[in-house]
Amino acid sequence: MVNKQALKGYGRGAVESELDYASPHRIIQMLMDGALSKMAIAKGCIARNDSEGRLRHITWAVNIISGLRASLDQQQGGDIAGNLDSLYDYMCNKLHEANINNVAKRLDEVIALLTEIKAGWDGIPPEFH
Repeated sequence: MVNKQALKGYGRGAVESELDYASPHRIIQMLMDGALSKMAIAKGCIARNDSEGRLRHITWAVNIISGLRASLDQQQGGDIAGNLDSLYDYMCNKLHEANINNVAKRLDEVIALLTEIKAGWDGIPPEFH
């Protein structure tokens, strides 16, 4: 039988190892992946009426998105950074609504928004990383 704790530890170690060598562009990709993963898990928690899990994973997603928001360079990013700032704020508000009201539909909305942002980020050519 697979030791789930060992796998979790391995996964955490693998992420930490990748962070040591990742470019800023890759770190943002990893953060977006992490937020999307946490929201997917939170949806499962809502379906199972697991309020503790829902709270934990939505809070984690909010923290990641808040970190993405804090990483924006308002001076160099111009209108794009300003628009992303507003969008990240909107996402956090929708995540709070999902948590308070136990509504997966709000999670779906944020997942769709972040997936679209991530697709744009992933499409940036390597020479611009």
